[in-house]
Amino acid sequence: MALNNRYEFVLLFDVKDGNPNGDPDAGNLPRLDAETGMGLVTDVCLKRKIRNFVQMTQSDKPNMKIFVREKAILNNMIDESHEQAGVKDKEKGEKTEAARNWMCENYFDIRTFGAVMSTGKNAGQVRGPVQLTFSRSIDPVVASEHSITRMAVTTEKEAEKQSGENRTMGRKFTIPYGLYRCHGFISAHLAKQTGFDEEDLSLLWKSISQMFDHDRSASRGEMNARGLYVFKHSNELGNAPAAALLDRVDVRRNSEVDVARNFSDYHVEINETDWPDGVEIMKLLG
Repeated sequence: MALNNRYEFVLLFDVKDGNPNGDPDAGNLPRLDAETGMGLVTDVCLKRKIRNFVQMTQSDKPNMKIFVREKAILNNMIDESHEQAGVKDKEKGEKTEAARNWMCENYFDIRTFGAVMSTGKNAGQVRGPVQLTFSRSIDPVVASEHSITRMAVTTEKEAEKQSGENRTMGRKFTIPYGLYRCHGFISAHLAKQTGFDEEDLSLLWKSISQMFDHDRSASRGEMNARGLYVFKHSNELGNAPAAALLDRVDVRRNSEVDVARNFSDYHVEINETDWPDGVEIMKLLG
């Protein structure tokens, strides 16, 4: 079940009338590249959705725990690793490594994305085999501001000020439409260090494909995975540069469309000329 292949992948997802990733430093406006107007979604945002999907679907499996989860106290979990049989009896110099291995065995997100676990009873640091880039929109996006009304107030004092009108004004930000592109990388060498295996890889693909379907909210509108194009190498080191493979996935707005408002307004094409030996492409979505 060990991972014996290097992978790169392109993920396409879109949002309609929603805010895919608000920036708390900018009043929760959708994240933007200030120079180009392209929309941005952080890697942390997508990792959160993957973690949530795994926690929701794999909670009955002891080796599929999630380390960075909502309201978690990380040091308590790190300290727990030092109380396990096979860890607590180790010599001081070996205890950190044993605790690190236990955390990798039991927490999906640690053996997938890595973690810093030196903040409690030291369990070391893990460099994860799966890494994601920021997602960037294919075209510039425009953030729209909407005033909204809640027909209620929070306190009696607010009600008295309004003489019983009891209305609260608010704002929300959306983009009309955006198609985003994310790149991902999976290292077989790092996978062997953390124990990330073929079962974990299968779960990762499932999570990426379905995570948006279980992450609906009023602020995100319609958010959907539209394409997942995976490059699989025949060995651990790889058979071609990652950039050369990722560039083969070309995403363009159709020439007759001035302003995109649907995924059908775009065309996705895979350049298969002079295909490198030892590389297979898998279209898991799209």
